[in-house]
Amino acid sequence: MVNHQTVGRRTAHLSAEDLAALRENLHEQRLFREEQLRRLAGPVPSRADDRLRQRTAGQIEVHIRLAATARMVLADVEAALGRMEDGSYGSCRLCRRPIDRERLMIVPQARYCARCQQVKEAVP
Repeated sequence: MVNHQTVGRRTAHLSAEDLAALRENLHEQRLFREEQLRRLAGPVPSRADDRLRQRTAGQIEVHIRLAATARMVLADVEAALGRMEDGSYGSCRLCRRPIDRERLMIVPQARYCARCQQVKEAVP
């Protein structure tokens, strides 16, 4: 259940329409990633042995990395939906300032404002 008082305080920079659009985008991303993972992990078609023998190590590595990336993005999307539910969506996890609306419209699962994201990426 969404605590509307908390959501209203912490996401004042986002309109109700913004939040609805962001929620819909996150749900679409979740469905896309779930389907992607099903396809990547799905049953191997007939003549599977022939196809597996033809795959190069590089192709197998790409397949593994695609699945790992899909799982990571899916986890980020689920976390963003959870933040919407608990009222912390739209606040930077480091500085606690609001994440710019434009950033959220591009990356709705963003956990950090642009400045803190740059700092995180600069730290080895």
